[in-house]
Amino acid sequence: MARALLEVDNVSKIYSVGFIRKRYIEAVRSISFIIPDKGAFIGLVGESGSGKTTIARMILGLINPSSGEIRYKGRNIFRLSKEEWIEYRKNVQPVFQDPYNAYNPFYRIDRVLRIPIRTFRLASSKEDAEKLIEEAMMAVGLRPEDILGRYPHQLSGGERQRIMLARLHIIKPRLIVADEPLSMVDVSLKARFLNELLKFKKAYGTSCLYITHDLSEAYYISDTLMVLCRGRIVERGPTDSIINNPAHPYTRMLLNSIPIPDPERRWRERIIPKVITGPSRHARGCVFYDNCRFRKERCLKEEPYLVEIEHNHEVACYLYT
Repeated sequence: MARALLEVDNVSKIYSVGFIRKRYIEAVRSISFIIPDKGAFIGLVGESGSGKTTIARMILGLINPSSGEIRYKGRNIFRLSKEEWIEYRKNVQPVFQDPYNAYNPFYRIDRVLRIPIRTFRLASSKEDAEKLIEEAMMAVGLRPEDILGRYPHQLSGGERQRIMLARLHIIKPRLIVADEPLSMVDVSLKARFLNELLKFKKAYGTSCLYITHDLSEAYYISDTLMVLCRGRIVERGPTDSIINNPAHPYTRMLLNSIPIPDPERRWRERIIPKVITGPSRHARGCVFYDNCRFRKERCLKEEPYLVEIEHNHEVACYLYT
């Protein structure tokens, strides 16, 4: 078994809403998974509101889990010393959804690339730093003379995302957390971005948690897939196995909702009836109970847990137990 780089162990996140009458929203419930070291690309898919970004923010240390632990090389990331936290920040790097909000509009784009060099002491001189920046930009198809000295608003969305990739080339992290990185990028640039991301796997052995609602992106880039429904992982396993043989009714629904590029074939009915964001109101039972065509009384009373139905292919559904 590959050595674990990051462990998410029984993690939950509950938000409180309101001042007078507080309500509690369970965004993530009892999530557990392992990201192996050395080139593991794992896709995390689910519709909007399923808890994907909450998981990313906890892994990046931006918010604390309500319960459970996130461990990097066996150490709880929220109990790291200052020096260990700096090392963690260097080795676990994000690519955010909005390539514009990731930058300070008052500073030139050069600053985005110089700050990590200074923070993590990646160059011994100014000349080495400039050389590192130029090499990183050329590696992602950007010409330094066309980009450096400009402000973020003067760049296209694709150029801003490639600057983020150049930043990763400089840092060379061990884990990339990519949260919907292509949702604001032109379709023509998506394949190029994904191929650039895959180069990190080949060149540096980097692992990646790729978060998306687009199954085609996940299929292209991921070796392993995790399907998230209302804060719970309902299916996980090899990407080919899940895409070609989906087991959970929610996974099937996601695949059936992909538009067919054929003008002669039109949907006769809504694929997703009465979608409910957030955890099911049936807190003790299956999170997909409200929308499942195969639901039974047991699904309402007991929460199904992941069981293996094929080699490394797990599903949380009573259809298989």
